[in-house]
Amino acid sequence: MPRRSKVLSGTLVASALLLTTIGIGTVAAGADTPAASAPAGATHAGHTMALSTAASPEDPDGDGYIPANPPVTGVTPSTKEPPHRYFHEFQANCAVSHTAPDDPIVYAQQPGKSHDHTFMGNTTTNAYSTTASLDAGSTTCLAPGDRSGYWMPTMYDGDRPVLPVGPQTIYYKAGVTDYTSVRPFPKGLRYVVASPMQSAQEFRDHPGFVEGWECGDSFFNVDFPTDCPERQDVQVNIRFQAPSCWDGRNLDTPDHKSHMAYPVVNPGTNNNICPADHPVALPMIEFKMAFPVNGDLSRVRLASGASYSFHYDFFNAWDEATLDAMVGHCIVGGLQCDARGYDQTHPEAGAALNEDYELP
Repeated sequence: MPRRSKVLSGTLVASALLLTTIGIGTVAAGADTPAASAPAGATHAGHTMALSTAASPEDPDGDGYIPANPPVTGVTPSTKEPPHRYFHEFQANCAVSHTAPDDPIVYAQQPGKSHDHTFMGNTTTNAYSTTASLDAGSTTCLAPGDRSGYWMPTMYDGDRPVLPVGPQTIYYKAGVTDYTSVRPFPKGLRYVVASPMQSAQEFRDHPGFVEGWECGDSFFNVDFPTDCPERQDVQVNIRFQAPSCWDGRNLDTPDHKSHMAYPVVNPGTNNNICPADHPVALPMIEFKMAFPVNGDLSRVRLASGASYSFHYDFFNAWDEATLDAMVGHCIVGGLQCDARGYDQTHPEAGAALNEDYELP
């Protein structure tokens, strides 16, 4: 008989504690099947996306555009070459808070309409979340000032959710060569990275693809590896980067993507710059998620469908002063920072936050 995938020791206990202490939401029956979401929308690879029938209360006329107030104007993509620094990044370490078939970006005000998501960061994130509600919420991130919502499709081993255990790593880094041009996210910015409807080839060719699905010594996988070593130190991992160039005008757009773009190569150089129509350089988020499962992965799937349907959402609700300090100290400062904004290789630079991960 084939070996079943093995959840790492301690995970079931940790997950059980998580379920009882924070009230993990259950999966809507058939949430990723056509019958569960009416009216039916586009279909791909066995997954159906329902049509959105409501708009965010932050969308003033229901057209899908949420304007920035104020917009950022008069910016041109920076072609400067600051002193080379190998790192210009910091970490946001955020644990799973709950799961639910909600998506306040794609299906605002429509609880239960999405496939199941695993939420990190803000503990209040649900279908009704707005910038104001997130701003008033609490967080599982180490930095209390990071009240952003982060979510991705829930992973299952058969019918059992596989939830990342402990703080996960979300990098904030420079996606452009001129790291000194990177500025903090505007409050309320939101976007979707990749798509549950993408094909295997689209997933592999996506500009955010880093190393695909990893397990043990197996990297760059579009599908879940057919077999992972059953070792205590082995988990299934994925790294995936978000676009980092903003149009300066919209906090959201109808497709939840068009206001953002990936950096491009400056012609005649090896430098990355923002495209002219998205000139504002913001931090590039990179999800580095670890799922506590190994062994035979034949029953492992995502709530959104196949392995290559992986995608994630970001809704910025950072305390503005805290994010400004982290971006300025770590990204603009060319450091490799932890969640306190401290670089162990440059202790002389100090930290952006105190020992409680708050502004001093």
